[in-house]
Amino acid sequence: MKLKYLWSFIIVFIMINQVGFAQNSIKGKITNKTNNQPLPSANVYLPEQHKGTLTDNNGIYNMNHLPKGKIKIQFSYVGYKTIIKTLLIEDSEIILNIEMESAVLQAEEVVVSGGSYTTQHQNAIKIEILKSKDIAEIGTPSFTEAIANVPGVDMISKGVGVAKPVIRGLSMTNILMLNNGVKLENFQFSENHPFLIDEFGIDRIEIIKGPASLLYGSDAVGGVINVLKEKPAPIGKIIGDFNTQYHSNTQGIVSNLGIKGSSENFFWGLRGGLKSHADYRDGNEDYVPNTRFNEKSFKANVGLIKSFGLFRLYYDYNQPDLGMCVGDAIALTTENGRENKIWYQDLTNHLISTKNTLFFGKYKIDMNAAYQMNNRRLQTDNNKPFFEMVDMDMNTFSYEIKTYLPSRINSEYIIGLQGANKTNRNHDAPSHVLPDADVNDLSVFGLVQHTFFEKLKMQAGIRYDFRTISTVAETNKEAIDNDYGNISASVGATYELNKHILLRANLASAHRTPNIAELTQNGMHGSRYEQGNADLKSQRSYEADLSAHFHSKYIMVDLAGFYHSINNYIFIAPTNDTIAGGDKIYRYSQTNAEIYGSELSLNILPVDWINIKTTYAYLLGKQDDGSNLPFIPQNKLRLELKFQKQKIAFMKNPFVKLGGLYAAKQNKPAMFETESDSYFLLNAGIGANFKWANQLLAISIQANNLLNETYIDHLSTLKGMGYYNIGRNISINIRIPFGIK
Repeated sequence: MKLKYLWSFIIVFIMINQVGFAQNSIKGKITNKTNNQPLPSANVYLPEQHKGTLTDNNGIYNMNHLPKGKIKIQFSYVGYKTIIKTLLIEDSEIILNIEMESAVLQAEEVVVSGGSYTTQHQNAIKIEILKSKDIAEIGTPSFTEAIANVPGVDMISKGVGVAKPVIRGLSMTNILMLNNGVKLENFQFSENHPFLIDEFGIDRIEIIKGPASLLYGSDAVGGVINVLKEKPAPIGKIIGDFNTQYHSNTQGIVSNLGIKGSSENFFWGLRGGLKSHADYRDGNEDYVPNTRFNEKSFKANVGLIKSFGLFRLYYDYNQPDLGMCVGDAIALTTENGRENKIWYQDLTNHLISTKNTLFFGKYKIDMNAAYQMNNRRLQTDNNKPFFEMVDMDMNTFSYEIKTYLPSRINSEYIIGLQGANKTNRNHDAPSHVLPDADVNDLSVFGLVQHTFFEKLKMQAGIRYDFRTISTVAETNKEAIDNDYGNISASVGATYELNKHILLRANLASAHRTPNIAELTQNGMHGSRYEQGNADLKSQRSYEADLSAHFHSKYIMVDLAGFYHSINNYIFIAPTNDTIAGGDKIYRYSQTNAEIYGSELSLNILPVDWINIKTTYAYLLGKQDDGSNLPFIPQNKLRLELKFQKQKIAFMKNPFVKLGGLYAAKQNKPAMFETESDSYFLLNAGIGANFKWANQLLAISIQANNLLNETYIDHLSTLKGMGYYNIGRNISINIRIPFGIK
């Protein structure tokens, strides 16, 4: 009975609030600041409400049925500076006219990965953005390789299909990959186990470089990569797009088709995609055996927008088959093909998630939940007693409740609760890389943001995590039942020295508990014998970040430096011990370590149609005894020269670009690594938008490693087998947007 009364109270409360909110609106006119002319089809978007519209031919926009309280609104138009406003809605109608000024360099965007909806400048944690259109122009067969174009981000790869991101020298379970805010759980403890996510139907990628345990708990000591879904269609529109790519090196075909629609209170979307790549070729035109990969994916979403709340439901399906270039497969791969027949990872991932926001006067509550069903199979060959060597399921239920307390324009107060239950179960396959296990998480946190005298923005927070890990005893694996409790904290600030210069500082303490593999492994994994350690402690990291940002109409500079101290750093390394067959035992152990470095990004427009972009990342990682840390990438310098105009003849936004990547020699390898030589890759691209028979087309051609350089990146796990990285690859990208209504 008490539960019945509680629900009755909630329903009545919502109805009362709905009546109070129903008439709130924002309207106005968007014009060109230079000549005061209206800007038709300018984008107006409310990120917290997941709601957007376009201006009419007179530059007029109107957004209705909005909640009371603080709200962010973003105005954008191609070739103009994005404008972000924070409003406090207390009256029924707000008139907001916007004057936009032309700009090629965008200084900031609205971001969500820093704990709340803020701008990049307002957030004390530096967040990089990689937009979906930029990924298409990079032209790589690998989604992870596209992310690795961000300074400070690299990848560990076993070919082009099996790749793991690295942020400032940390990888595996030291970083998190999020699918629209949901932490992905798919056996990511190994360099050969990629995250199951693709680039189809996304709006952008937000990257936090550095500890983020305050916001996301364990495993975020190195950083976070948040892949955010595309925005709903503008109100009253049904639109779609077809995208296709061809990659010359892998004979790769990548296609996806999406359609979405929105009304005043409802939105929906569907998207399906396919990938198919043959074995890649190196700079000598030799194919690297069994590096082929194929993938199917499907995504769907629906949403309901009301003045009292926002309710969203998402479904993601990914089914990749990833060829493994291992010793047994090499002898059996007699030709370059694309069909996975032997020695491949047969993976399936389902993700159902719901994200909901309720508006109660000056309170706002986020209530999110997700369920992941992940199956991992390792298919070998008919010469083995069991063709299917590994078959295990990992199911994860996660939830989050965040309450935004009453605040003014210059403040934000958030308290939250997060939790998860993860189960790992093996089927009848003979190899149990991980035992049957259960992991339970529960966390509470608080975050405060406040702006002092309009220039100084501070952010601070604290969090407590409790985790239990229990496993079932198996042959050579003892059962464990461990508890871990950890506190995370962060404090940071941004200071606007003037309208061009921004200074940022952040101090953070984060943690990572040992994962199941590190605690329990005792057997062959891939081509080596790995042994865990049930006595491993939680990693504890402390990082200090300092950065400076300068922007004007024609120049933008970002300079960042960081120092990261890690206590009880967990790593795997070969020992002098061997098993009966003579294979060396690789054992997990711990040591204190430090990683430090700097990153530079420089963007210059000497004239409006020329863009010169340079980035440089320097990194060094040491163990307590002075030896080098593993998987520390080469220092890399990137340079790009891009010529772009808004219109030439019948072409819109045509561009030509020429770029290069120089990777310095890595002469500080870890004890089980070898030095890696420097290399230089030349890249080029061309593209434009135009109409053909009244149909808009976006076409670009990208050539990577144009000189067909033979090289081996330091983080390639094929290095020990003597295989080079991918040679010249020319990709053709076509995007066809369309509208139904």
